[in-house]
Amino acid sequence: MNPSITAKLAQLSERLLEVNQLLSTEEATKSMDTFRKLNRERAELEPVVELYYAYQRCLDDVNTAQDMAADPGMREFADVEIKQGQERLLQLDAELQKQLLPKDPNDERSVFLEIRAGTGGDEAALFAGDLFRMYSRFAERKRWQVEIISESPGEMGGYKEIIARIVGQGAYSVLKFESGAHRVQRVPTTETQGRVHTSACTVAIMPEVDEVNDVILNSADLRIDTFRASGAGGQHINKTDSAVRITHLPTGVVVECQDGRSQHQNKAQAMRVLAARIKDAQVREQNAKTAATRKSLVGSGDRSERIRTYNFPQGRITDHRINLTLYKMDQMMDGDINELTGALMAEHQAEQLAAMAEDVLS
Repeated sequence: MNPSITAKLAQLSERLLEVNQLLSTEEATKSMDTFRKLNRERAELEPVVELYYAYQRCLDDVNTAQDMAADPGMREFADVEIKQGQERLLQLDAELQKQLLPKDPNDERSVFLEIRAGTGGDEAALFAGDLFRMYSRFAERKRWQVEIISESPGEMGGYKEIIARIVGQGAYSVLKFESGAHRVQRVPTTETQGRVHTSACTVAIMPEVDEVNDVILNSADLRIDTFRASGAGGQHINKTDSAVRITHLPTGVVVECQDGRSQHQNKAQAMRVLAARIKDAQVREQNAKTAATRKSLVGSGDRSERIRTYNFPQGRITDHRINLTLYKMDQMMDGDINELTGALMAEHQAEQLAAMAEDVLS
């Protein structure tokens, strides 16, 4: 194991002891915020430190076996122990490196999913509907909840735009690589000549944020307008100005919400989406700066970047960031995208490991 990694693990081990001692004091329980932070830190440290202790025990066993190998009567047994121990050390070393990778603080959060029809008119709106169904079915498989926040139906079906909240632990860690431009190639239902058309939609995955702690929204920076909801929702909604539009004046970000049963509910939902959009813009700005020095293998997540093509005539889906092509169109459009999301997460982790190795060598 690299000495710098060993030193880092020793520091984490000492910090865990310190955290455990702090949690055992009366002072820790006086502030619930401090108590939660310490518990969260302990939960993050324990798996890494346990692996480090396992590595140390295995290293001690290998050293003991090497000493035993000096005895001719024990050499055969010792050689087997040494070989098995060294293989285990390599395995533990790899696991420890993964545990030390920088963690995205948003990974465990729920998300806001935004899908917008792009080039392609009615066909793009239909494809937006197909994408929303794909993500909804995927969420069902994960036992996550899906709540529609706002929707603008297409004239022929699907959506010109739809915003939904997907509630589930770790949703962002799985879905964050879905942000970008999704292209579809297929024969539209309105096409009489049987020609394949190309359309596109943009997808944005934003972590749900606590607007109080994560994003400071000054009321003076907000313009809040109310208007009558235009969509279906019952007589009560259509007779009152329950729909809400919030404009964040410094950034020009606009959020509308009209699917709730009351103005209060719509305003609360719109504020949550607004906070997520502003936080997402901040994160993308930071990522752009980071990408200037090290380009992520899974792309920058920029919404203008074409990340995937869905070719219906050939039944294939290709993710251009990792050059992965799967011939499972029906299953994937029905929400079975585990293979795809797993490959993207693995590629990102591999890139992180390579970057960590570069930092160690430099």
